[in-house]
Amino acid sequence: MALKVENKELTLIEKFYIREVFLGLWITVSHFFRNITLHILHLFGLAKDKSAAVTYQYPEERYDHPPRLRSLHRLTKREDGSPRCVACMMCETVCPADCIYIIAGEHPDPIIEKYPTRFDIDEGRCIFCGFCVEACPEDAIRMDTGILEFTAYTRADMIHTMDMLLARKGKFED
Repeated sequence: MALKVENKELTLIEKFYIREVFLGLWITVSHFFRNITLHILHLFGLAKDKSAAVTYQYPEERYDHPPRLRSLHRLTKREDGSPRCVACMMCETVCPADCIYIIAGEHPDPIIEKYPTRFDIDEGRCIFCGFCVEACPEDAIRMDTGILEFTAYTRADMIHTMDMLLARKGKFED
């Protein structure tokens, strides 16, 4: 069943958005003066029961992020220290940003069919969607490092190699 929407004709004042602009300014100014007044009262020990807007003073004050937050990637290891990845290419295939690059090779252990000889992630292109983590059948790639601040001077420095990904620890790991 289709929803019928009536289009009403706008008045001259509504066409120029004059009232809406002033209404938005009024709301912004009223919030500003309310918060500044409450902060001044808090300085003198008054109105402690009413809360004002709070800003984190970054980087001195840090926000506690939820544990499910997606941060920088890492590769997990087997007990022998080799990467758990079996180079199935599912993470590379599912990545919408096309930022994962894998080259597969034969593993020396006959039980394990193959492993990545090269595993690169271009963090500059990554959109942190987490599809690679969901697609991995071996739980080899995770986004639980807790590293949210990373910078580089060049695009080449944003490409993280397999050695870098294996060296990272999870935020809640020992």
